[in-house]
Amino acid sequence: MNKLTLATAILAASTSLAMINANAYQFEVGAGAGYLDPDNGDSGSQFDLGGTYYFNPVQDKNAPLAEAAFVNRASNVSAGATFQDQGESEHNRYGAGVEYYVPNSDFYVGANIAQNTFEYDDVDSDNDLTTYGVEVGYLPVPNLLIAAGVKGYEDDRDNDGVDPTLRAKYVTQLGDNAVNLEAGASFGDLEEFNLAADYFIDNTFSIGADYYSNDLTDNSEFGINARKFISQQTSLEGRVGFGDTGDSDYNTFGIAAKHRF
Repeated sequence: MNKLTLATAILAASTSLAMINANAYQFEVGAGAGYLDPDNGDSGSQFDLGGTYYFNPVQDKNAPLAEAAFVNRASNVSAGATFQDQGESEHNRYGAGVEYYVPNSDFYVGANIAQNTFEYDDVDSDNDLTTYGVEVGYLPVPNLLIAAGVKGYEDDRDNDGVDPTLRAKYVTQLGDNAVNLEAGASFGDLEEFNLAADYFIDNTFSIGADYYSNDLTDNSEFGINARKFISQQTSLEGRVGFGDTGDSDYNTFGIAAKHRF
């Protein structure tokens, strides 16, 4: 190989590596705002903050940008906070979690914990609630995760419990486009159930729907959402929800922005 050919090959390899690194990210931070509009009672507002740190840089090539971390099996730690205000009540939540994909294997471990505070201006019934979860999973084929675990809770009123959980997540192709499918359930006192699906029009834009139900709180909600990456690093998303709790119907509206670096 002559010097000119060798120099050209080195330059091409360096350019390709630079392009790959330019699209990699190791942090993602975001903020969101929401509005609750019930048929009965006071309306409410919500504000969210959150961030995720990935142990290794995530390459977002050849996958929907929204699912790059999952497709790359990117281990991470995350933290977030939610502040809700509705009429005479406030609900704040502070949480953290970890996801770990065992190297050179198809095994996964996840855990999370959150502290919830409920404050009421008109009655003396403030309450703190701690929730936590642990799960182990396996990826039998690429981009399919099946996980089982437990979810627990404990509050100031000596209410506590632990229930088993099961969930699955699958990112695959549907024709020329990708889809994300998710399902989860908690059994026992909680009796939670959730479904979600996202269809990627291209790797930067998705539309989706989700459903959640909890028999213990007599609450269910159906939502429609969309997410668009306006660049490789920045995305905007929105969601509209239609729910009912007890004998009251409500609508929710939310927007969020996220940035990767």
